[in-house]
Amino acid sequence: MRDFIAHPEHGIVWISGASSGIGRALALRLVGEGYKVAVTARSHEKLVELQAEANGLSGSIIVLDGDVTNAEDMEHVMASIEYEHGTLAMAILNAGVYLPVHAEDLNRTDFEKSFAVNLSGVVNCLLPAIRHMKAKGQGQIAIVSSVTGYGGLPTGAAYGATKAALINMAESLKFDLDKMGIRIQLVCPGFVDTPATRKNAFPMPSLVSVEEAAREIAAGLKSQAFEITFPKRFTTMLKLARLLPYSVYFTLVNRVTGWRERPPSAGRHPVTPHAAE
Repeated sequence: MRDFIAHPEHGIVWISGASSGIGRALALRLVGEGYKVAVTARSHEKLVELQAEANGLSGSIIVLDGDVTNAEDMEHVMASIEYEHGTLAMAILNAGVYLPVHAEDLNRTDFEKSFAVNLSGVVNCLLPAIRHMKAKGQGQIAIVSSVTGYGGLPTGAAYGATKAALINMAESLKFDLDKMGIRIQLVCPGFVDTPATRKNAFPMPSLVSVEEAAREIAAGLKSQAFEITFPKRFTTMLKLARLLPYSVYFTLVNRVTGWRERPPSAGRHPVTPHAAE
């Protein structure tokens, strides 16, 4: 039996972190394909701008403000979808922040905020979404992680840790969700050209635009694949790198990024969100 694939006639798509980056581009892509998309973020103004940009497309945007770190906010968003707008067919849990970590200047706040948004924020959306889908007997969930979750990379001690946790979370939940008729997928993009990645202090091979990322994700959501990852050659190389002995892995990453040659203070940059909160 084929896994459930949400089409516009099945109901609403909910995207968290939709005010910028991948989430915003994906919302526009899906609206263009005829979906009704509920968008959530803390920035009401950006969501309203997104709604206006979607005017004239075959689908529509529903603006539902909320902070993913607030569990009550996400319960209210889910209640609004269910009681005011219709059935939730798909949830794309995308909100996240990238806070670069440097060991010479560790900051507890960077870790706490990363965990709150990237990990707990997903859980806060996941619980009400699964509850709703369980009652309907079907649904589709996509958790947006990152290839940084495959293995440790420079400045990724907080961000990468949350993305690795999301990979494990999606893999573990799949066993039970399969039996409930709820399809779960894992999205692991490579480097995507966003305001956050533009501040990275190391080379970013195989960089793709947010529009290309949205196109890849939208296509993957309609496939039977568990993992949606792109660009394939780059992400496959990263997966294979994790099979190497640690001594080889660390040497390889240092060589590719040039990180070992950088002085301790090099590469610092302001805190910038990876996706909308």
